[in-house]
Amino acid sequence: MDEGDLRPFGVHAVTGGATAAIPAPGAEGIDSCIFDDRETRCRLSGRTGNVFHAYLPGLAEGTHYGLGAHGSRVLRLNPRKLLLDPWAREINRPFTINAALFDDDPADSAPFVPAPRSAARKGAVSVYELHVRGFSRHNPEIPDRIRGTFAALGHPASMAYLRGLGVTPVEIMPAAAWADEQHLGPLRLTNYWGYNPIGWLAPVAALSEAVDVILDVVLNHSAEGGPSGPTLSLRGLHDASLYRAQDGGYANETGYGNSRALDSPFALHLAIDAMRHWLDQAGLAGLRLDLATTLGRRAMGFDPDAPLLQAIRQDPLLSQCWIIAEPRDVGPGGYQLGAFPPGWGEWNDRFRDDVRRFWRGDAGSLNAMVTRLTGSRDVFGTRPATDPVNFITAHDGFILAALVSHEHKHNEADGEDNRDGADCNLSWSHGVEGPSDALRGRRISDVRALLATLLAARGTPMLSMGDEAGRSQQGNNNAWCQDNALSWFDWLGADAELTAFTTRLIAARSAHPALHAPAPLLGLAHESDEADVRWLRLDASPMAEADWNDRAGRSVVMLLHAFGDRVLVALHGDCTEARLRLPQARAGHRWRILADTADPARCSIAVEEVRLAPAPFCGVPR
Repeated sequence: MDEGDLRPFGVHAVTGGATAAIPAPGAEGIDSCIFDDRETRCRLSGRTGNVFHAYLPGLAEGTHYGLGAHGSRVLRLNPRKLLLDPWAREINRPFTINAALFDDDPADSAPFVPAPRSAARKGAVSVYELHVRGFSRHNPEIPDRIRGTFAALGHPASMAYLRGLGVTPVEIMPAAAWADEQHLGPLRLTNYWGYNPIGWLAPVAALSEAVDVILDVVLNHSAEGGPSGPTLSLRGLHDASLYRAQDGGYANETGYGNSRALDSPFALHLAIDAMRHWLDQAGLAGLRLDLATTLGRRAMGFDPDAPLLQAIRQDPLLSQCWIIAEPRDVGPGGYQLGAFPPGWGEWNDRFRDDVRRFWRGDAGSLNAMVTRLTGSRDVFGTRPATDPVNFITAHDGFILAALVSHEHKHNEADGEDNRDGADCNLSWSHGVEGPSDALRGRRISDVRALLATLLAARGTPMLSMGDEAGRSQQGNNNAWCQDNALSWFDWLGADAELTAFTTRLIAARSAHPALHAPAPLLGLAHESDEADVRWLRLDASPMAEADWNDRAGRSVVMLLHAFGDRVLVALHGDCTEARLRLPQARAGHRWRILADTADPARCSIAVEEVRLAPAPFCGVPR
């Protein structure tokens, strides 16, 4: 047999057959397992270092195949456990958890492992986080046969909604092949979110190119879990070099049972290949890195110059796209907000928490709120103001309607006796837990205030799917296993007025440089000797030191200026009505209302003074 080439890794169709190159440190041999009418095994004849390779004549593009590894059982090398090629670009079915997938069962695992197909080799924003299936599963304007798929994301009805809302790009939750956790089957639940990957290059469906897309990629761990987990791919090729070890077992800074050794050559190579594949072959605009702190971990902890982070910055393709880091994991020193490279976006949970505290009514929360509004310079310093990706809600935690309707999580449907999910949500309920017709107006006003704060702040705003339409998850703050109406976008129950208000906020942000300028707010004068931001009291006088030190302070006015554009943002979180006196308008100009969260119908009205309604929620000072 022709020994083929050392590169590229994976199985790739070429003229007359296919090339295979599989890294497997410690293995004695690697079989290619071809599935036509029956399974045919063929040993890869070439070996260079730890890479097994061969040319496979007659293996046509689209043929289903798997891998088998020979060697020491101590190293978890077992030819009876069919392995997914980590470089696979397409698989034929989802994973099914079965006893045969585990090392202590002698059965052949082939019937329960999906087979990839050999692949041919080929040459001012507001982010909107969505789940591909959940976004369209209930949309009556989309044909039933494609609802919940990437094809539905590219459907004119989806495009019309996203473009009408004004968001670009969309950040989609994981789309690479994943496997369900072992405990879900008996509960009749499935992994809906997809943060349990096993095939990093294989999509669950063909991506649509109709919108700019940032893909959430999960490189930090795999679905093989801890020592008692199934053998699906990496574990059967070389456990010790592809996962990080700690105290005689697996390091587990991810909380999923393992952490990938992304400072080792083959693991790093796979990660880079996966990211490049999604960008090049699927035409993505960028990538969001789940639990990105793990990607920078070395033996001594997090290193901002770790091999994978350096490789991304130097790669000619990856360095030119938008990278967004989730700057944490659950290991020691795992919270690394602000530690990633300038120019990378970072999920800014400090914004989430401080904005929630302010609108919840926490005493002494005004100063922190102002820091978030100006671009979180206490964390990001002089980095571009677009680096903090500001959000109030995301897929993980309460969504917006639940945030103002529940003080406690309600995750009983997840089958873990409500133990899962965060207990501290910085939420409020107006005194009634759950739905209330009597409180609906006050809660919607809260939602409008939160959305307006997000879209008026320096940074890159990120909306969570359905928040603009009043979507609720009945108080579930961890709906990762709920592939049903609880998690899907409720198109028939969508709040059209709230969506219209959100659309107006996004349009205002896009239209006004004072709201979306990339420079952090410093309070310094630039053109026309006018400062980029001035802080005022409601009577238009400057904020004094006593105002900033007042723990009961609940109101502030932010006067923004950039490129000749002026915008005033007034925050009034007090329980009493107040009057806002507007600063003197410039010659030839008048102040006009862009949005009023207390009265969403008010728009484009010329005013000289504004009545500020009491904050809809005045919580007990905390």
